[in-house]
Amino acid sequence: MNVSKILVVDDEPEIIELMTLYLQREGYAVYAADNGTDALRLVDEVRPDLIVLDVLLKQLNGLDVCQQIREITAVPVLFVSAKSDDNDIIHGLSVGGDDYMTKPFSPGQLVARVKAHLRRQSLQSEQRDKPARDQLVFDGLVIDLTARTVRVCDQYVSLSVKEFELLALLATQPNRAFQLANLYEAVWGVNSIGDTRTLMVHMSNLRKKIEPDPANPRWIVTMRGVGYKFNVEEGNELPHVHR
Repeated sequence: MNVSKILVVDDEPEIIELMTLYLQREGYAVYAADNGTDALRLVDEVRPDLIVLDVLLKQLNGLDVCQQIREITAVPVLFVSAKSDDNDIIHGLSVGGDDYMTKPFSPGQLVARVKAHLRRQSLQSEQRDKPARDQLVFDGLVIDLTARTVRVCDQYVSLSVKEFELLALLATQPNRAFQLANLYEAVWGVNSIGDTRTLMVHMSNLRKKIEPDPANPRWIVTMRGVGYKFNVEEGNELPHVHR
C-alpha cells in the first residue's frame, strides 16, 4: 500500500509540529520545511502528493514558491495564511494554488481538506487510465473529459485542476442551477463552512479563459441568490462524442 507524501511548509515551528502530528496520525508520510528554498528542494527530491504551503515565508514567499512548484508538478497546493483579504486569496489561487485556508484553523479541518484533495487526485488518475474518450461539444467549446483538455474556437486553453473540475461538473449538467456550497463540496470534497471565496476566485479565473466576454458570460452564468449554471440554449448542445 502506497503512503501519500505530504510536504508542510511554514516558518513557525509550532505550526509545523502540530500539522505533522495530525497528518502522521492519519498515516501520511510528512516532510517539513521552514523556508521556500528548502521547500523547493524537497519538492524535487521527495515528489510529494500534496503540499501545505504558508504564504508568509522567509527568503522566498509562498506565492513565489508556488509559481516555481507549478513548473515541476501539478499536485494539489493548499495555501495556509493569516492573510484573509479577498485580494490575498485571489493572488494565491491565481499563481497556482488549489485551495486557501486562513489561520487560525482547526487541525481537523486541515486533515479533512488534505484527504479531500488526495481523494480527488486519485479519482483523476483512475479517469486518465480509462481508454474511452468522452467529449462534450458545444458551439465553439469542446471539453474532453478523459484527456482533461478544453478548446475554445479550436484553440487549447490551459486550466488549473479545480477550474477544469468546475467546468466539467457544470457542463455535464447544462442549465442546472448549482448552489455555491454544493459546488464547493462537489469539487473540493469537503464542506465550505460558509466560506466560498475560493470557489468564486476559481470561477472568475475560469471565465477569463473560456468566455469571449468575461464581463457578460455566455457559458457560466451567475444565478442571483443561488450560484452558477452552465448556460446552453435549446438546440446548441450536442451529445457526448465517444472516440
